[in-house]
Amino acid sequence: MNLDNLARIDLNLLVILQILLEEESVTRAANRLHLSQSALSKSLTRLRDTLDDPLFLRTAHGLKPTAHALQLKAQLPTILQGLYQISLPPSFEPAKSHRQFSFAMLESAYETLLPYYIGPILSQAPKLNLEIYGWNEKSLLDLQQGQIDFGITARELHPTADFRLNNLPDGIAHQRLFTDNQVCLVRSDHPMLASINAGQWDVETYLSMSHVQVRCEGNDWWLLDYQLAESGQHRHICATLPDFYGAASVCAHSDLVLTLPSCFVSHAQKLYDLVQLPLPIDFSSLVYVLLWHERNNDEPGHKWVRDIICQSVERAID
Repeated sequence: MNLDNLARIDLNLLVILQILLEEESVTRAANRLHLSQSALSKSLTRLRDTLDDPLFLRTAHGLKPTAHALQLKAQLPTILQGLYQISLPPSFEPAKSHRQFSFAMLESAYETLLPYYIGPILSQAPKLNLEIYGWNEKSLLDLQQGQIDFGITARELHPTADFRLNNLPDGIAHQRLFTDNQVCLVRSDHPMLASINAGQWDVETYLSMSHVQVRCEGNDWWLLDYQLAESGQHRHICATLPDFYGAASVCAHSDLVLTLPSCFVSHAQKLYDLVQLPLPIDFSSLVYVLLWHERNNDEPGHKWVRDIICQSVERAID
């Protein structure tokens, strides 16, 4: 395709050519286009120069198209329809759309959020294709580069946290979904539970125990560990796993303590006999957020999906 040649074509001339082909008369074409015959004749001259063809021959019965003009007559309606579609504002019809949307989601969001919005999306847009990936250290970059459409992850509200909500990369927009806190899990027959139930559950007891940790965006330490380190304290982390289900399994089959968002506790307890304990440390909350790139703020399909997610989660949490 030679874009330089295309740049020379005035698109308005294509509309004039289409009307001339239909009317085969300068007078009738000028009336339809609300132009003077002189202005239309000048446009026809420009068309002939641009397309390097006479296009029409004058006869006793009006203008008759040349062979090249007849070829164009077969092609122009499709071309003009395509240009018309380009001129329309963007739209999205859920019931008819075959589009694909991709998500990167924190593991705890699969059980916590996905069940609330997957049904409403697919019931209204059954032909959509949803691609869902695990959230990792590359997901924010993937959002920036357009490799994925949406992210759902947790951000920390502590003012110095690396993963705080106001520390998102340039171009990344967000919507809060819900706020959560960290809690602890131990197995139901943990030897420390007797003393814990007797009121001896404090930061000293917590730090005296061994822990299983879930890796966060490629990091073995959470903000909690950095906060403890500032006061010269630390957790003894015996095992670090990539996901909460694996960590819950380790917790259920050992004496290790698992610290995790409270929203995931009920899902872990469906599989394992685990007891929930409060986190005995004053620690900031987490906020689960929906992320996307600002270039899609007003794109109808993206906006529709965002609205469904936010409305569905809000109804479920209420």
